[in-house]
Amino acid sequence: MFASFAALRNPLGRLALLLSFLAAAACTPMAPMTGGNSGQRIDPGAPVQVALLVPQSASNGGASISQSVENAARMAVSDLNGAQVDLRVYDTAGDPSTASAAATRAADEGAKIVIGPVFSQAANAAGVALANRDVNILSLSNNTAIAGGNVFVLGNTFANTANRLVSYAAQNGRSNIYVIHGEDSAEIQGRDAIVQAINASRANLAGTGSFPLSQQGVENAAPRLAQEAQDAGADAVFLTSGSEGALPFLADQLPAAGLSPQTTRYIGLQRLDVPSSALRLDGLQGAWFALPDPGRVRTFEQRYADTYGSVPNPALGTVAYDAVAAVGSLVAQGNANALSRRALTQRQGFQGAGGAFRLQPNGTVERALAVAQIQNNQVVVIDPAPSGFGSAGF
Repeated sequence: MFASFAALRNPLGRLALLLSFLAAAACTPMAPMTGGNSGQRIDPGAPVQVALLVPQSASNGGASISQSVENAARMAVSDLNGAQVDLRVYDTAGDPSTASAAATRAADEGAKIVIGPVFSQAANAAGVALANRDVNILSLSNNTAIAGGNVFVLGNTFANTANRLVSYAAQNGRSNIYVIHGEDSAEIQGRDAIVQAINASRANLAGTGSFPLSQQGVENAAPRLAQEAQDAGADAVFLTSGSEGALPFLADQLPAAGLSPQTTRYIGLQRLDVPSSALRLDGLQGAWFALPDPGRVRTFEQRYADTYGSVPNPALGTVAYDAVAAVGSLVAQGNANALSRRALTQRQGFQGAGGAFRLQPNGTVERALAVAQIQNNQVVVIDPAPSGFGSAGF
């Protein structure tokens, strides 16, 4: 059981399962805050050179991650309508200094925009290297600490998920929310995102409680956390832990300590259906979580399987596809300034493999998410993802 918690501190292992932990657990980098306002001008009548930076030679799964990202990106290229993209792949080795050199080489060779890197520190280094060269970076990370200037993060963020779930909870009779988090930098970042979402909504923060990241830590803290939530009159408890970490222990220990899922709605900041075995946890029956439009994701995954004979990386496949889709959508408009910050942050956003998304001026991403509930060991969508940014929910 302790192995689950150890995985929280293995960056590449976490990435294969939940990108959010990888991004948040790294040391906070310095976001590049200059450059990237106008972007590289393009010739709308010629193929646009796009650099894809991936950790091909990184240890512990870099090759597999990179192949999945490249496959998804090339599938998106084949889907482009009215745009020509020349996609070129560069290896970052998952290392900041190598990523910086790769980004510089890509720009020297004519790249007009960069997709990737995957890891937040490598993405930050690439952004710094190109900050004064008017080359924007569409990173596959979700670490908002690196967002800004010429760096955008396309991975779904804690803030995006928290905003969707808190808003839904407040609208559906669960407005007094207690937050439980592990004593870990990633989970603290998740807690802060939830608190900010509550403060910006009609919901009320019933309190926050933490526990040491170990099985014994959960067992010792569960009675206290359950009592604090009950004393605060919480009608919902928001959990930052994931299924590969403390969540299974919390789902067992909190109900045993008297915090019943039948009366207090459990809400997960992370996907509660990954791995699928988590759906069988008694303590998570009735729990809510957010996810991209399941129908669109299934369509993407089936097309990927038909094309490549394998399944895409669950955290990165749709994100890589979306980055290319956004570039292609802008290039197809025939504007020489298609890759400027202003164009990238167009209000209507883009349509991707998991639904609608748009880039914000501060470098973060807003994604249309569905709200799902675990019912009888199955995922049931109880509030569909908005189809666009003029739809209800935005």
